Amino acid sequence: MGENGEEKLLAMAHHIAKTLGRDDSMTDDILQIFSKFDGRFSRDKLSPSDGDYHPRAYAPPLEPTLHSLNRQISQYLSADHSIWSDTADSSAFLKAIDELLAFIRDWSHSASTDRSVDACLSRADELVGQAMFRLRDEFRTLMETGGDSLELGQRYGHGADPANDDSEEDLEDLEGDDNDHIPVARPVTDYNIIIDALPSGTINDLHDVAKRMVAAGFSVDCSSVYSSCRREFLDESISRLGLQKLSIEEAQKMPWQDLEDEIERWIKAMNVAVRILFPSERRLCDRVFSGLSPTADFSFMEVCRGSMVQLLNFADAVSIGSRSPERLFKVLDVFETLRDLMPELDAQFSDQFCLLLRNEAMAIWKRLGEAIRAIFMELENLIRRDPAKAAVPGGGLHPITRYVMNYLRAACRSRQALEQVFDESILSPNEYAKLDSQAASSSLSVQMAWIMDLLESNLEAKSKIYREAALCSVFMMNNAKYIVQKVKDGDLGALLGEDWIRKHVAKVRQYQQNYMRSSWNKVLGVLKLDTSSHADRLEATSMREKLKLFILTLEDICKVQSTWVFVDEQMREDLRVAAIKLLVPAYQDFVSRLQNGPEMRKHGARSGVEEIEALIDDLFRGRNQSDGGRV
Repeated sequence: MGENGEEKLLAMAHHIAKTLGRDDSMTDDILQIFSKFDGRFSRDKLSPSDGDYHPRAYAPPLEPTLHSLNRQISQYLSADHSIWSDTADSSAFLKAIDELLAFIRDWSHSASTDRSVDACLSRADELVGQAMFRLRDEFRTLMETGGDSLELGQRYGHGADPANDDSEEDLEDLEGDDNDHIPVARPVTDYNIIIDALPSGTINDLHDVAKRMVAAGFSVDCSSVYSSCRREFLDESISRLGLQKLSIEEAQKMPWQDLEDEIERWIKAMNVAVRILFPSERRLCDRVFSGLSPTADFSFMEVCRGSMVQLLNFADAVSIGSRSPERLFKVLDVFETLRDLMPELDAQFSDQFCLLLRNEAMAIWKRLGEAIRAIFMELENLIRRDPAKAAVPGGGLHPITRYVMNYLRAACRSRQALEQVFDESILSPNEYAKLDSQAASSSLSVQMAWIMDLLESNLEAKSKIYREAALCSVFMMNNAKYIVQKVKDGDLGALLGEDWIRKHVAKVRQYQQNYMRSSWNKVLGVLKLDTSSHADRLEATSMREKLKLFILTLEDICKVQSTWVFVDEQMREDLRVAAIKLLVPAYQDFVSRLQNGPEMRKHGARSGVEEIEALIDDLFRGRNQSDGGRV
């Protein structure tokens, strides 16, 4: 054999040793075995003296090798059936691709001035491109047929032991009757669910394909096929949860009642997506692209981006919608949903590709907080603008009092969320300075105390509509009592503090005292007429007139106040007892001064006390109070 022939033989032997050897040590062992069979394969001939390996010096001839690889790969490229329908075919195809990539890698690593080598490498690159296009199609087929090969019931499982899971009866089947075999998430209260959308065997095949495509520089093509298939799964899953695909503008134009219903569906869809669908997609991505982190992260982002943007756009539409106070509670629901899901979003969308989605979720969550603060500002404006108009009949409970107090009590059911909202803001207007220092323990406490202060000022302005001082006191007494009751019975009391409650309980007592003085002083004044004279000096006519005037005055007051409203039952009883204690002793004292008079003996002191008590009882226990305590 000539010198050129021997070089080729040595190069072929070295190529075989390198191909079979898994590492440098194994390659050296194989070369040592060759040297024992033929002296031409001695160690010094197979390895250069400098210890460096040069592919061009020892590699097999380019043309025959490329021709062999082209023949092997082309038979699969022209196949009219799926290569992965036969395990032997898929293994042989992947092996040929590995050899082709190794061939290009070995020759590309050494500089070449030989045009024939460059031409071979160019043809090899073309063959790689053709092989990758076929791999892309095979990848898509595996994705599409893999899901169909699973029974629907196998797609869902609870992490540890699906065989022992009895929660299926709690799942709401949203599959419908169309038998399209698209796996979808089911809304549940236990979110410890994994969706196995593809069989393990299919996942392994996809990983084999993905590894070759990424190695060949076709990661974007592979990711594109993967994400397009998985996006369809997510879109179908979310649509079957009942959530419409709405733009921000469309959501803002919806009637509020329809938007409320859509918010309920959004909350369900958001929880299922973030707690079940996205983690399942992350798990599948990591398995298909195991060891290929950048491609896995990019593919996951591409899969979830559309669904996530749809969900976030709806939340954003809620955040920039109307600031009408009645919208507070649904906006709070959206705010709390995003808040509770933020840890999962942080974990799932923390890589370089998904970080924008996570940041957008955080930004929308903060905008929802701003919307909540704006709604409270609108509530303040509503209280300020509420006109006095006509007086509430009988000095009863004003609608603004009932509205504001029930509103604040309902809002305080989301106290934790509201504290987060207001702690994010700087609430230090100069007008807050007059509030009690104990109300400033938190930003939310300051906010609530300020609203209460506005309400109280508004009620005081309304009370001035009443001409009678006593009725003015009744109005303030009714509303202040209602306010204190609502504050004490709930989280609002914890926010405002015990000092605030004691202060306003004292105000209620003061309004009661003002009512007593302005109502019954006129009656007491009748008994004080000339009571310093001795009974024997008073004429019978004068005594009779005084007693008659006392009863008439009392009857007149009771008649006028019979149309007044005393809302609280306990308050009515307290006023009844206070009125009797005020009037009866004064009446009895008057009678004791005149007990020797003939008119007094004829009239009878006991009958007068009974008449006073009957009038007072009828006033505070009469029919006119039967609806006073309804709220």
